Amino acid sequence: MDQRIDKIGQYLIDWVFVNVLTWDAAAQWICVGVAMLLTSLIWRILRRRIGRWVEDHVGSEFGRSMMLAVTGIGGTALLIILLQVCSASFQGLDIEPRVLNATSILAVAWILIRLLSGIISNRTISKCVAVSVWIWAALRIFGLLSPITEFLREMSLTVGDTSFNALGVINGLILAAILLQGAAITTRFSARRIEKVKDLSPSVQVLLTKGVKTLLYTVAVLFAMSSVGIDLTSLAIFSSALGVGIGFGLKTIFSNYVAGILLLLDNSIKPGDTIEVGQVFGVVRDMHGRYTSVLTRDGMEYLIPNELLIAGEVVNWTYSDTNVRIKIPVGIAYHSDVDKALELLAKATEGVNRVLKDPAPAARLKGFGDNSVDLDLRIWISDAEKGVASVRSDILRNVWKLYHDNDIDFPFPQRDVLIKSDSELSVKITRDENKD
Repeated sequence: MDQRIDKIGQYLIDWVFVNVLTWDAAAQWICVGVAMLLTSLIWRILRRRIGRWVEDHVGSEFGRSMMLAVTGIGGTALLIILLQVCSASFQGLDIEPRVLNATSILAVAWILIRLLSGIISNRTISKCVAVSVWIWAALRIFGLLSPITEFLREMSLTVGDTSFNALGVINGLILAAILLQGAAITTRFSARRIEKVKDLSPSVQVLLTKGVKTLLYTVAVLFAMSSVGIDLTSLAIFSSALGVGIGFGLKTIFSNYVAGILLLLDNSIKPGDTIEVGQVFGVVRDMHGRYTSVLTRDGMEYLIPNELLIAGEVVNWTYSDTNVRIKIPVGIAYHSDVDKALELLAKATEGVNRVLKDPAPAARLKGFGDNSVDLDLRIWISDAEKGVASVRSDILRNVWKLYHDNDIDFPFPQRDVLIKSDSELSVKITRDENKD
């Protein structure tokens, strides 16, 4: 091991003396400086003109973003072109342009890092990619890429009929990262495009988005596994046998996923609907494969399994129409004027913005109770997702004020006690004279 390290160190020293500390290398460094200076002057002018052209001729947001990306790396690309021109000139003089090629490799690495960093949103992955690119550039410059590649290729492992090597595993991991990131970007782009299609219902949009996401991620993983050397045919046989074994254990999970697909297909529940499931009343915030998210007026978010929404009773307040009727019971005393009370009850909705004018509010005599005359106010609202407690409270406050201003009394429980003349019960009331 020590001998190998010494050989690598001696190789690097010799490389420096042969490729850096020479007159040919000095001339190439001068060419690099001149190329950088020309790039700075030329690109400063071109960048302004390209910016004006983009503002005048490119209208789409996607096109503008693409042109901005090109503008960001344009200067470095121009530098590479100038370096390659100088490199061709040195090759014509039978001089190996190692410094120019090394500078070009570093410039290419910078462009790759700049593009990948703009695409990859995860900072940790972005940093790992940047480090990997710089390592690749360093190995390429020092001529160590081929020896290390051969060394990794020789590190192999055989499992059954399948053979793996370290280089293939590294390539597979890199390809998997690229494909998965590409799948994520494509999924986000597809989701935005699907949301803009007004002819599709929200549930169908969610279904299409999740279908595209599942398909892209599956293809990405399969391609990555194939690049490593895994036989997908044997994997299919193994997965089918494993699926039978775990199917019974995951029955509930699978049933929830199937129920979620059915909900998205039949459009019975969709994001934005106001539903009531048992004691839960709220707005459907999002629909996932296994559960549906319902946000209540209390700010609590319930994750209801999709199977319960299929098998149980669900009240969808906004399924076919957003208008919802609310009944507000009110009781008055028996000696009160019923006609006046009904008139004031309908008047109590005035000034409450959430109450619809059409259909108009209606006050009805519901019945005669033990202690009160039972009235019923029926109103319509179109925004049940905001809850019903607030509109009910506003109306009852108006009722309280109107009834008190017009001598309409509210009832209270009362009982009459009748003592018969021949009853043996006697009542005696005494008063303590010592108390004031």
